[in-house]
Amino acid sequence: MKKMIITGENKLSGTIPIGGAKNSAVALLPAAILGRGISTIKNVPEISDRDALISILELLNCQVTVHKDELTIDTTNLKNTLIPSNLSNRLRASYYFMGALLGREKYVEIYIPGGCNIGSRPIDMHIAGFKALGADITTDGDKYILKADKLVGTDIYLRFQSVGATINLMLAATYAEGTTTIHNAAEEAEIVNIAEFLNAMGAKITGAGTREITITGVNELHGAEISVLPDRIEAGTYIILGALIGDNLCIKNIIPKHLEALTDKLKEMQANFTISSDSITISATKNLKPCNIKTLVYPGFPTDIGQPMSVLLTQCAGTSIFEETIWENRMGHVPSLNKMGAHITVNGMTALITGPTKLIGQNVVATDLRGGAALVLAGLTAEGTTVISDVEHILRGYENIVTKLTNVGAKIEIVEI
Repeated sequence: MKKMIITGENKLSGTIPIGGAKNSAVALLPAAILGRGISTIKNVPEISDRDALISILELLNCQVTVHKDELTIDTTNLKNTLIPSNLSNRLRASYYFMGALLGREKYVEIYIPGGCNIGSRPIDMHIAGFKALGADITTDGDKYILKADKLVGTDIYLRFQSVGATINLMLAATYAEGTTTIHNAAEEAEIVNIAEFLNAMGAKITGAGTREITITGVNELHGAEISVLPDRIEAGTYIILGALIGDNLCIKNIIPKHLEALTDKLKEMQANFTISSDSITISATKNLKPCNIKTLVYPGFPTDIGQPMSVLLTQCAGTSIFEETIWENRMGHVPSLNKMGAHITVNGMTALITGPTKLIGQNVVATDLRGGAALVLAGLTAEGTTVISDVEHILRGYENIVTKLTNVGAKIEIVEI
């Protein structure tokens, strides 16, 4: 067990480099088993979710070599075996082994995946899609068993633009006979990154990044090389931090287009920032205007930035509305923020936030990954000392967070308890 200790009210200046996208990396690693041979994945963030996926790959008898942010995965001697709950429960993205193993081996045994408690996270769209491709699926308690004599391409209609379902079905369909079309597919940049990797392996995928993705099945895939795109959620979190306590804080190695939903809101709030081709430089300013945030599927305002953004809204002069539309438990961080001095009223999945309010350091608990990030931002902004428990949630998704923040002037450390 670890806790994070933060001494707040220190201006941050300098440069924070952004690493590879967690939400892309956690799909690229399982995707590597579709290729027979050696694949190289570069710019992989050093986060605990990466380590959990490596453990599953090694269980499957893949040889994984790690050199800084580069992973080499040799799937030549892959052995299909049960993925137990002690591994699958370490992260939600373990479910990508469903699509990857079903595609390559036509058989999967895996316990239901874990992850943050941010709401009901059924995998029914994944299961329905696998069945449409020809898989027979049974359950034994929390264990899923997927098998197929063969997979056959078909039209799959998603009732919701689910990133996980889109990627999982794309993985399985690479080995299906004929053509598969995913309708109402998610459009996130991470999906484009996965498709680029699969196509480099020999897959035939078009339309990634749009609502209709077409996969023409192939008989075999080989190893390939890919670089994980920059993490827009990590970048967005630190950009928001710059709006809170930045002094020409530069967020480097970004793709500005992927952050337009956030930067548009910052402009509305009259935040002080400039954008270059691969960075944003931002400084804190007083009298930020209140605004309303409504999380939506891409290219709308990202659900993963909603909780950190709610901290910035506590410093705006007036009342703002934060409405979550994706996950019903995104308000788990609010009691901690109110304990620190925020004025937030929650009604279901909507929060009414009145500011500006002075935040005071307290002992708080991270309930999930992005809620934990919100508490880090609050602690860095607050007067006095903030102690965050259950920081393992935060370490799942933010690479070298203590080092990156210390390098720009934050007083922050993680200690064992």
